[in-house]
Amino acid sequence: MATTNRVTWEKIRSFDTSTVVSDSAYYAVGTPLVYPSYKLKMVNDSDVLLLISIDGAHDYDVCPAGSFWLYDETQAQISTSNMPAIPAGTQITVKSPSGAGTGLVYLVTQYLIIA
Repeated sequence: MATTNRVTWEKIRSFDTSTVVSDSAYYAVGTPLVYPSYKLKMVNDSDVLLLISIDGAHDYDVCPAGSFWLYDETQAQISTSNMPAIPAGTQITVKSPSGAGTGLVYLVTQYLIIA
């Protein structure tokens, strides 16, 4: 019997940078990941630089204003049974060192359904 693997999406998450009240606080971009993420994209459609965290305590990446980043864990694929992924339950947070901005940040995640 053949198996069919497919990729699907979780609902898009967003954060409004105009709600930033502290330049040192981390703010959740939507809810934690429900499924392990094999492709994760953030689009910063705001006018402020954002620092990215996966633990709400340390900066791990940067997303300049008007830009995006994409993590594609499938590029390191060994097999679907041990493919690396950003774990389910991970909460992506952002910090704006320059304070409040104008515009939204969007987070898109894809996960694998193994059938």
